[in-house]
Amino acid sequence: MKKKKVKKSVSNRFKVTKTGKVMFSHQNRGHKKAKMSKSKIRRGKEPGILAKPFARKIKQMMGYL
Repeated sequence: MKKKKVKKSVSNRFKVTKTGKVMFSHQNRGHKKAKMSKSKIRRGKEPGILAKPFARKIKQMMGYL
């Protein structure tokens, strides 16, 4: 049986923690921050946790399941 390949685009965008949660970084972090509120900029800095149905799909693409 062939070894399952990892989707490189997915592995660059998501990280799986030791407990199995899938973390992602928020969008709109590049530029034009003068228009954004400070709270929106702060919320964008901390990583988000993906919901379980989506996390399962991402883990499949990364070869964890």
